Amino acid sequence: MTRATLFLTVGLPCTGKTTAARRIEFEWKALRLTKDEWVKALYGHENPPSAQDVIEGRLIEIGLRALELGNNVVIDYGLWSRDERSALRQAAADLGALVEMRYFELTPAEQRRRLDRRQAEAPHTTWPMSDEELADWAATINVPTPGELDGTEPIDDPPAGFATWNEWRTHRWPPSVS
Repeated sequence: MTRATLFLTVGLPCTGKTTAARRIEFEWKALRLTKDEWVKALYGHENPPSAQDVIEGRLIEIGLRALELGNNVVIDYGLWSRDERSALRQAAADLGALVEMRYFELTPAEQRRRLDRRQAEAPHTTWPMSDEELADWAATINVPTPGELDGTEPIDDPPAGFATWNEWRTHRWPPSVS
């Protein structure tokens, strides 16, 4: 029996994460969990940050349960922080699952071109994003290391103030909107 795999897509908006997640879903028979689809379905044109965190957390819990049941899972959202990725790598390891991380990067010009195309062809799938927002996000992302990507780098300890990654995960992705 093969071990379930958790696929993590990492990258900024419009870099190819969802396209890759759909491919992984098909090729690996993975449960695809795409946050933007849920936010759009629940909030339409709004994109409330507090709801995003809760939706991400709920999808992660569904994904971890699916891994526990032996199903492959692909988490399709940015995962810009190393802590987020470490928490998910640890959760998968705790369940005996494998992790494959995929990082997507494009030039700002190509990212803008894709975003403009998406806005023109499928505006119901995304939100407007300014060049300033894209630049701010590019400055914020913690790019995965080669060892993180290939799984050879050990998982970090949880941040100060958290005894376990599970505790940190509950803090980062709250169970409800406050």
